[in-house]
Parts: sequence; structure tokens; C-alpha cells
Amino acid sequence: MRAPRIALTGGIACGKSLLSRFLNELGVETLDADDIVHELVPDEERRRLAKIVFADSARRKELEARIHPLVQARIEDWFSRQPPATTLRLAVIPLLFEVHWEKKYDIIACVVSSRENQIARMMTARGYSREEAESRLAAQMPVEEKAEKSQYVIRNDGSAADLRKEAAKFVAWIKEVVRNVG
Repeated sequence: MRAPRIALTGGIACGKSLLSRFLNELGVETLDADDIVHELVPDEERRRLAKIVFADSARRKELEARIHPLVQARIEDWFSRQPPATTLRLAVIPLLFEVHWEKKYDIIACVVSSRENQIARMMTARGYSREEAESRLAAQMPVEEKAEKSQYVIRNDGSAADLRKEAAKFVAWIKEVVRNVG
């Protein structure tokens, strides 16, 4: 039996990176689509492009059409080299539903936060203005819609300790699903 292909999605500043770290601590291997993009596009160029693409949806779609196939190929290669079913691997794909990759995964989880928490995190941790934060939120599918399309939803409006507990619950749930299928 092959291990399930698991994807984690969610909105910007919902806590996907922190959740990934907690999942790693629990033995789940993760690969983040954003990290792949960072390898493909240097920091300075990403910052310059962000100003352009968040102001112009046509240019954003053009850039995504070039980058997304490269990201998808890297993720596919990573899953193709997955060890036996005892190892859990999870791809973190913020735009999973936007790029229509959901059919490639057996399990989809979504981490969600309130809109105000997302905005506050972007302003505090990333130094965005409220307007910049709002424009980034507007460029993505609403996190509530992503949650509705997912099999498992992780709420992240509390502390890091709360999110760590949610990570443990999620891993236990995955293991139960795998046990029942196998």
C-alpha cells in the first residue's frame, strides 16, 4: 500500500509554516511550495515582482503560468521518491485550489485564521501596510472557501501552543485514516 498523498493549504498568514514545523517535529516530512518558489526566484526579484503582480492580475496570472508547472514538477518528483507507507509526507501548497491541483491528493487539510488575524500577522510579522495585506488577501481564494473543500480543517486563532496541539490531533487523524484504509 502506498502512503497517502497529503496537501496542506490555507490563507496567507494563517500559520502554514509554523504548523509545518510542528508536523516535522511529529515525524511528518513536509515540502513547501513557497520554498520552491524562493529557490526559483531570488529575493530581490520576488519583492519587485510582488509589487507588480499584486497590482495587476493579468501579469500575476502570466507569472504563475510560468512558475506553477515548475513547482508542481518538483512536488511530484518528491512524492514519487516517497519511502514506504509508514512515512507521512505532506506538501504545503497555499494556492492548491486556485491552481486546481486538489485531485492529485488523497487528503487535503486547510489551516484557517480570522481575516483580522491574517491582516494583523501580515502587518506585524511581514511589515505590510493594511492596504498591502488587503491586496494579498484579495488575490487568493477566501480561506473559508478553501476550508469547505478540505477534508480536515485546523483553526489557528490562538497561541503557538494551541497550534502545536492541533498539529498532534491532525497527525493522529491521518494515522487513523491510513490504518482504516490499509
